[in-house]
Amino acid sequence: MFPTLSHLIEYVFGIYIPLPVQTFGLFVGLAFLSAYYIFKRELIRKEQLGQINSIKQELTIGEPVNYFDVLMNALVGFIIGFKLIYALFHYRDFVEDPQALLLSTKGSLVGGISLGLLFAYWLYVDKKKHQLPEAITETNEVHPYELMGKILTWAAIWGLIGAKLFHNLEYWDTFVSNPIESLLSFSGLTFYGGIIFGGIAVIYYTKKMGIRPLHMLDIGAPGMMLGYAVGRLGCQLSGDGDWGIENLHTKPAALQWFPDWVWAFKFPHNVINEGVPIVGCSGRFCHELPIPVYPTSLYEFIACLILFLLLWGLRKRMRTAGMLFFIYLTLNGIERFFIELIRVNSKYHLFGLTFTQAELISITMIIVGLAGILYLKSKLNKSKYPIIQNYA
Repeated sequence: MFPTLSHLIEYVFGIYIPLPVQTFGLFVGLAFLSAYYIFKRELIRKEQLGQINSIKQELTIGEPVNYFDVLMNALVGFIIGFKLIYALFHYRDFVEDPQALLLSTKGSLVGGISLGLLFAYWLYVDKKKHQLPEAITETNEVHPYELMGKILTWAAIWGLIGAKLFHNLEYWDTFVSNPIESLLSFSGLTFYGGIIFGGIAVIYYTKKMGIRPLHMLDIGAPGMMLGYAVGRLGCQLSGDGDWGIENLHTKPAALQWFPDWVWAFKFPHNVINEGVPIVGCSGRFCHELPIPVYPTSLYEFIACLILFLLLWGLRKRMRTAGMLFFIYLTLNGIERFFIELIRVNSKYHLFGLTFTQAELISITMIIVGLAGILYLKSKLNKSKYPIIQNYA
């Protein structure tokens, strides 16, 4: 396993380069970037088809310096300088445990003040340079794909909040025993919480920008599937605890040509230090599971990558707004429901039934997805038009 980027580089190239980058965090970032790329391509395509339109925005230029903005810029510069300069002078500690350093009160006061003043001066000079005797208001045309920076910000902030919230609800006992660490830890994220909160935030923002919800949901379907696949690859490489139940079964003959870890894996050097100590290993990540388990994160990566390719191929054939999204809901729900059968997860007990949070949500996704498909098909059959573009 590769808990950090340094371990992965060492495995591939045989060279250890100390870098303060954890593999899980890296792949979360790559998941967002891959979704960003797909979202942007689909926004451009939808606009070319006339299904979404550019919007008019008023922009005021030449305004005098806003000292509140200067103060906020100084604060951002102080935080960056406070941590960055300290990290550079304590690089070994930063590499060893970047989370602990970033979340601690340790920092460089000189670095914080210096960079804070620099950020404030930079914004002040820039505003003065563009200040006019009298501010002018202009109306500009903004294309939907140009909103991707803000869309990604909304998705990232609310998605991470939702992912953390759902994880703590799923593992309530752990949260209650140590709420501060549970809330501040970079690990412990639940995909469905992230997709629900992030999705609602994006729909809210883009609706305000004039993009109909069903069109935005169609745009997001392939990107969400690809982002999930990339994120699960990060889970597999880092060993973040998203693995399956114990697997002592003999590897099937059909899988004999695959490496053993494709069937059963102990996740050595996992990032959460779960299991028993590895003989001869020293350092932070020196544990492995005592009994091999199903590498469910690998299975989900493969399954969701295939489902992404399927959605990507279907997207141009959809005749009704929203249909692609409901297909996504159905496929993702089915995939997650079956993977839960061999995945370790916290169990709920209600009315004599035992189920996981993911099973409940995945069943809901399947039901909503199938109901949405049937409803839109009935709307299409009743319509005299071959394409329902503006239905929302």
